[in-house]
Amino acid sequence: MSATKEKQSSGIGIVKIKATTNNTIVHITDLVGNTIARVSGGEVTKHDRLKANPTVAMFVAKRAAEKAKEEGINAVYVYVRGKGGKLAPTPGPGANAAIKSLAREGLKILNIVDVTPMPKGGPKPKGGKRGRRV
Repeated sequence: MSATKEKQSSGIGIVKIKATTNNTIVHITDLVGNTIARVSGGEVTKHDRLKANPTVAMFVAKRAAEKAKEEGINAVYVYVRGKGGKLAPTPGPGANAAIKSLAREGLKILNIVDVTPMPKGGPKPKGGKRGRRV
């Protein structure tokens, strides 16, 4: 975008949080879908075991929110997603911490939606009725 054009930003963005058991990714876009900020747990910490930690998720969301505020975003819709499937039906441990950190940074949260994919039938998980016996 050239310097002569004014930004036609409405100040509203979309935050997509993917919180699995291994990592937390915060992706902020405008309403059209253009990426404004994308930060993951691996960019914040050097320890693989801490990427899904709520503390690291807080720093991930804080860094993404700072980039978004520079672009003029001040209100967001939040979509939270876990890994999905029968064995991981809920988002990981960093989801709540990331949402709290976004609100603490001054972004107004308009709506929170859980978009974790849920299986509709399909093959049954391995292990039998009572699980794997060791």
